[in-house]
Amino acid sequence: MQNKQMQNLMKGAVVLSIASFIAKVLSAVYRIPLQNMVGNTGFYVYQQIYPIYGIGMTFALSGFPVYISKLVAEQTEPAEQTKILRQSFALLGIFGAAIFIYLQIKAPAIAGAMADPALAPLIEMVSFMFLLMPFLAVTRGYFQGIFNMIPTATSQVAEQLVRVVVIILAAWLSLKLHWSVYEMGTWAMTGAFFGGLVATISLLKPAERAFVWRGPVTKGIDWQSYKGLAKKLLIEGGSICLFASLIVLLQLIDSFTVKKGLVLGGLTDAAAKNLKGVYDRAQPLVQLGLVISMAFSSTLIPSLSQARQRQQDQQFRQVAEALIHISLGLSAAAATGLMVLMPQVNVFLFGDADGNRALVWYMFSIAIIALINACNSVLQSLDQFYKTTIALLVGIAVKIMINQWLVQHFQIVGASLGTVISLGVVLYLVLRQSPELVKNALAPKRFTFKLLLICGMMWLAVKIALDITHFGLMTRGAAIMSTGVGITVGVLVFVGLALRWQLFTIREWLTIPGGRQLLRLSKKIKR
Repeated sequence: MQNKQMQNLMKGAVVLSIASFIAKVLSAVYRIPLQNMVGNTGFYVYQQIYPIYGIGMTFALSGFPVYISKLVAEQTEPAEQTKILRQSFALLGIFGAAIFIYLQIKAPAIAGAMADPALAPLIEMVSFMFLLMPFLAVTRGYFQGIFNMIPTATSQVAEQLVRVVVIILAAWLSLKLHWSVYEMGTWAMTGAFFGGLVATISLLKPAERAFVWRGPVTKGIDWQSYKGLAKKLLIEGGSICLFASLIVLLQLIDSFTVKKGLVLGGLTDAAAKNLKGVYDRAQPLVQLGLVISMAFSSTLIPSLSQARQRQQDQQFRQVAEALIHISLGLSAAAATGLMVLMPQVNVFLFGDADGNRALVWYMFSIAIIALINACNSVLQSLDQFYKTTIALLVGIAVKIMINQWLVQHFQIVGASLGTVISLGVVLYLVLRQSPELVKNALAPKRFTFKLLLICGMMWLAVKIALDITHFGLMTRGAAIMSTGVGITVGVLVFVGLALRWQLFTIREWLTIPGGRQLLRLSKKIKR
């Protein structure tokens, strides 16, 4: 791969990183006024159904688009690209319609399985977004496949912005019109459809040229071609979707088990809903912690595929190592920062320090998920889908088996432990099947030990800084000041030690947004 193309890929990664960061910030920020306006119980109602939306969003943004981008990148003829796009749209259209119909019919049964029949209208409402999923997935996949990340980034930000506005408006109207928390949740879920509709409109004009047929006109339908693509979308595309929606799938299991477990553990129905709402605070924090690693994973799969297809082993190894190092390094730093600052972050965002222990345990999942996704991206580019999919399914099975028991005995701390344990199982199984280049990238002396030591030093420095400043946690203002001090100290320590101990190579620093400036500053300081 030429240097110019590699630079375009990295620029694309930066564009998607920025768009993902904006989208994740929006996705996290709206939860603050939402939780404050509707309380823990209202937050519980919304979060119970959110995983269904999250799975649909994964299909439309980071699941099927990533696999379709891989198919597009492997084709050199525009006619073949168009053929793949049209066939993918038809197959995903059938898939999306089937999910819509299923959720419409089975909404009462699903709500009953969640031990809260009043959730059925929310499930029916969120199902409408699956009708928009096929177009969004195919068009985003096409643009990522030709290394044009702008349309995907623009549509992603527009979708989240509209959705957030609708949700906050629904919460505000619920206070003014005295709606129940379930009425509020139903109207808030309309944001999923309206956000998807705006994203669809934003992609219509850019995608028009991609769907114009450039091949010879043929009579009839090539059923064999459709059959082959359907199999690929199901097995290989489905594997990408499963990994992209890993954390959402675990949250979906929580929706079916946490409230039940809390009630079985002795809490009243109202208290269980309230505590589940506290536990759900972990989700936006994990989303923010995974922003950059997810963006790089989704963007670099086409480049890994091309490097492998052209038998450029050295280029493949460099991109793979950069992906693993950057994803794990930055996510580990984010997880460490959130863990040490959890009391301050909790008060700052949600007004109290409830559930601190459970949230701290949950933050371990940030680094684990980032490493799983990075390793899986390498394996997917090598067309190794089957074994990694089995690893994920085993992890989900572990979560299903242990979660309710853990919640029943340890409340929401048990739910966090269930998530971390199940992710640990997935990571272990994925690493066992990873090629030597992945294991070399994680070599203890070369990278892992340095990263653990830097994160430990960062933790210690932030704790000392908080003890010295001692703003306290009595008010949001004090929590904000403590958080600001902690973030400043944490970033300075992590970046300083990462540069001094050469955690990342020069090539990897140049890949990170702002890395070039940091290298220049480091050279000036040394002089």
